[in-house]
Amino acid sequence: MSKFTEVLVVSPLADGKTWVTRKEFGYDIGEEGSGNTIDVPIGFMTDFASIPRPLWVILPRWGKYGNAAVIHDYCYWEQSRSRLEADRIFREAMEVLQVPRWKVRAMYYSVRLGAGLAWSGNRRKKEKGISRIAAVMPVKSVEVPKSLQAKG
Repeated sequence: MSKFTEVLVVSPLADGKTWVTRKEFGYDIGEEGSGNTIDVPIGFMTDFASIPRPLWVILPRWGKYGNAAVIHDYCYWEQSRSRLEADRIFREAMEVLQVPRWKVRAMYYSVRLGAGLAWSGNRRKKEKGISRIAAVMPVKSVEVPKSLQAKG
């Protein structure tokens, strides 16, 4: 069975919606020790699940699926795998976390239908040299990395 390789350790940033990993975090795809692993580096910035605000009552940005959301965010940022593969890994990781079946289906089909803009937006950001990995780790949650600061 698949397995997360470490405990997820994150800190919030001052923007109120972004969290930064404080420890390496990963996921073994397919089964533990498969060699097919996603390694999220220290300093990766995530918003967990990008769920529209009106749905937060039933699907908050953070829930039992939080670890899977970080892996999915990183796959969408890194783009070393196809979008379909990233979405399937998200589904598998939620199943490993024993997320209720209806939530797994709702979240999986939501990303299949609606996350194409996030995928292409991440590609454009990377082409512009924007990174979601903090070059300098914020010491306090009141610091916002320059890549997230609003442009004048």
